[in-house]
Amino acid sequence: MSILLAILAAASAGYADLDTIDREVAGFTGAEIGQSGGALTGVDRRLRLQACRSPLALSWRTQNHESVVVQCGDPGSWRLFVPVKREVQALGGAPAINRGDGISIAVSGDGFTVAQPGEAMEAGAVGAWIRVRPINAKPNAEPMRAQVVRPGLVSLPLD
Repeated sequence: MSILLAILAAASAGYADLDTIDREVAGFTGAEIGQSGGALTGVDRRLRLQACRSPLALSWRTQNHESVVVQCGDPGSWRLFVPVKREVQALGGAPAINRGDGISIAVSGDGFTVAQPGEAMEAGAVGAWIRVRPINAKPNAEPMRAQVVRPGLVSLPLD
């Protein structure tokens, strides 16, 4: 019962729900905590973050997707950096994506990431740059080059 009381005390004290933050990060990365491409661990349960009245803003900290920035939009509020579990695989290793695979193409810029479904035009290991094509592209459209992040996901940074 003491854990339940601690949760109730935190909620009544106006603290952010850390489970919600974990779920938001998992939704953003597309992988659960501890899985490749997901948060390395859950948010530290000792944190006492001010409750956020605005929606949380999530973005990649770097184009290598090594951590997720979680930020409360309230004036003068908080920001977290959540490390992401990376596959240990050298460039040129076994392909994480094969030619013809259905993939998600993540286009990222300063403070935003959008994704669209696509198809891999060639195989590549994590870290490799491969040709991809959005599903809704015209048949004669030129493929674009994107970097393999993990199986099923490539990144196209706008920086």
